[in-house]
Amino acid sequence: MRSIEDHDLFPSTPGKVKIERTNMLNRQFYRCFASTSTMFVWALFLIALTASYLSFQSFVDPKNRHYPISWGGLNWEKQVRTSAQIRESRQRGMSVLVTGAAGFVGSHVSLALKKRGDGVVGLDNFNDYYDPSLKRARKSLLNENGIFVVEGDINDARLLAKLFDVVAFSHVMHLAAQAGVRYAMKNPGSYIHSNIAGLVTLLETCKAAVPQPSFVWASSSSVYGLNEKVPFSESDQTDQPASLYAATKKSGEEITHTYNHIYGLSVTGLRFFTVYGPWGRPDMAYFSFTRNILQGKPITVYRGKNRADLARDFTFIDDIVKGCLGSLDTSGKSTGTGGKKRGPAPYRIFNLGNTSPVTVPTLVSILERHLKVKAKKNFVDMPGNGDVPFTHANISLARSELGYKPSTDLQTGLKKFVKWYLSYYGYHHNGKSVN
Repeated sequence: MRSIEDHDLFPSTPGKVKIERTNMLNRQFYRCFASTSTMFVWALFLIALTASYLSFQSFVDPKNRHYPISWGGLNWEKQVRTSAQIRESRQRGMSVLVTGAAGFVGSHVSLALKKRGDGVVGLDNFNDYYDPSLKRARKSLLNENGIFVVEGDINDARLLAKLFDVVAFSHVMHLAAQAGVRYAMKNPGSYIHSNIAGLVTLLETCKAAVPQPSFVWASSSSVYGLNEKVPFSESDQTDQPASLYAATKKSGEEITHTYNHIYGLSVTGLRFFTVYGPWGRPDMAYFSFTRNILQGKPITVYRGKNRADLARDFTFIDDIVKGCLGSLDTSGKSTGTGGKKRGPAPYRIFNLGNTSPVTVPTLVSILERHLKVKAKKNFVDMPGNGDVPFTHANISLARSELGYKPSTDLQTGLKKFVKWYLSYYGYHHNGKSVN
């Protein structure tokens, strides 16, 4: 007995020739359909494979990344050249590319360089790690002082090559980075993108430049990690990072050393210690404390083991700027040209701190006095988020080689910060908003 499936294979009208022709046509149609389906599947597979390869290549080779073109043209080149112009009265001046120029430290360093007559061109990607409007406001301030800020990413190798083609920069002040210790737990990829891949892209550009610029860049006191020896000295071991941010900065020190060793690039690394002041970063504790105190919101004050107060070597922005300019002024001229090593070039690391650690509760009490508002404090044990219990800089090396002499104590520095904060965000001195 035929099954239903067998019955359905035959036409309703009998006839030997008709049956054979129909079966033959059905078989050809089935083969064609099967072949087409197979080819379609293989095509999709090849497309997916190609896309994966290009994505991988884009990750490993920043030159293959595609960035929106918002630069170039005769007017753009003119703005870059004008901004990089060294004032005629400035003897032995320098033309400096400042990355992260719309950032906290970058904007202050750019203004200080321009004020004394050096040529300055800024570069910033204006990311949204914190309120971009603050970065835009800093950019406006730089523009008012004749500093052109290029909007672009340090991973954009074509943009960097174009900038060096337009201007033969004598120095690079590399301050662009993904900052923050805790944010790394939310977005670790941003730290690899900026602090490692971006650093290498910039170093590759500097290596190939003729002549090579002196390279000064911002490392961090975070590299000391879990080190318990105080004060922290440049000769101390830095192989126990407590956060991904610290690990990327430590990696940066090893990478820059390699470029110095192989390509003769003059490199100076600066380990900043808790920089604060006007135009600061909203993610920093002193900044968020100020905001919450004025808004009547509680602040969280972390404590270490055995309820010990955390302490930081708070360093005022003006002192950091002096250290940055001293590093640029004393940076050795690279002996390599076009990536060919012709002799030793300096590789240096300096601590830039205030060498006077202050506890966080003391910081809060100073803010309370300047704001004339009492803080609502919640004391909480420090979580395992990468923060360290204390920092303390030994600055003897920077003092002897850079002439670095920090002169602003926390009381004075916070008074200047509060004055700026009240003015920028529209508060009266009684803590009431004028908006």
